[in-house]
Amino acid sequence: MRPILNRQISNLKESATLFINQLALKLRNEGKDICHLGFGESPFPVPEQMQDALRNNAQRKQYISGYGLTELRQAVADFSQKEFSYNYSYENIFIGPGSKELIFQLLYLLEGPLMVPAPSWVSYGPQARIRSKTFLPIKTDFKNGYRLQAEELDAACSSQDYPQKILILNNPSNPTGSVHSAVELRDLAEVCRKHGVIVISDEIYALTQYDGQQFEGIAKYYPEATITTSGISKAFSAGGWRLGFAMIPDEFAEITKPLSAFVSETFSCVSAPIQFGALPGFAGYDELREYVERCRDIHAATGHYLCQQFRKIGLNCPEPQGAFYLFPDFENFKDKLSSRGIKTSTELSKRLLDEVGVALLPGADFYMPENYLAVRIASVDYDGAQVLHDFPGKTELTQELNLSLFPKLVEACRRINNWLK
Repeated sequence: MRPILNRQISNLKESATLFINQLALKLRNEGKDICHLGFGESPFPVPEQMQDALRNNAQRKQYISGYGLTELRQAVADFSQKEFSYNYSYENIFIGPGSKELIFQLLYLLEGPLMVPAPSWVSYGPQARIRSKTFLPIKTDFKNGYRLQAEELDAACSSQDYPQKILILNNPSNPTGSVHSAVELRDLAEVCRKHGVIVISDEIYALTQYDGQQFEGIAKYYPEATITTSGISKAFSAGGWRLGFAMIPDEFAEITKPLSAFVSETFSCVSAPIQFGALPGFAGYDELREYVERCRDIHAATGHYLCQQFRKIGLNCPEPQGAFYLFPDFENFKDKLSSRGIKTSTELSKRLLDEVGVALLPGADFYMPENYLAVRIASVDYDGAQVLHDFPGKTELTQELNLSLFPKLVEACRRINNWLK
């Protein structure tokens, strides 16, 4: 007997980001010298306060409410109000096993087509397909740093007849490192009001905006219909802990009961020790602020370094403003690469890994056309604990220090440059 499978699931491919990580690690374990620019996992240690809280609560084994630990939800609400001027009530905050899972549950619950800027994170599209939801990538422009513009969103909304629409806005962005300005967010909010758009604002990188700028999210300008998600995987370097949250506006309080029921029939609740472990990240953020900002400055330094190097090589690359990603393209080398049989971003990524040991992801995985030779770069292939100790400050870096602190990033640039000659 052969099992009959749900085609919505059996036709899915593994998440591109998780796949490239496992492949790069496998190649390294086999002794190959790989520059791993494919996976966005923060390399720094989890803050000691959070590690201590996890250890001190390891004995907790009880089920927690599907909403999450009350103290943690209140801490998240207070944190988001203090840091970002949001006004979410703790009663409408859910704690989940990563913001990725909560976004999936929200997409399952909410009706209407899903719109995302192109490029956008790899998992939004597959999640929509699992739900059999209309999925509409909205083409953005290099000249705007691939930031979604109001006129682009307005045109996309006008093409959809359904009275309710959903927009996922990942800001700061994976894969581009772009950050929307206040003016852009205000203009997007007006379009959303005009067309009845629910925004899921994926702000997992909100604490990584560079250059001393205070992050602003779209909930500041569109509070009545913005659900904000985030977690502890990036700023607190605790991706494997799998804890995220979703904050629902009071105007959408009717969502909470069915979402709670959905949670109760799926993941039930997040591990109790993990929830207690996450608590100092929000309740005690002032004690962690220096750590988070130092990590952010290192991300800024590596992002700026790689952008400068890529431009010297001849790649087109918007300057990253946050997160730890870049989205360069090889369009200036299109004819040369075509003569080598490379006509798609997928083939480009494969050949860079096979021929020079540089692991990265094709732009096609982020909803860009296959023949557009863009790639997603993660700038985190270094020893985070060592760099955290030795980093002199972003204004004091030299070529020698870059080589000492970030040898794989320097080597990756050298390999790409030589490969293109």
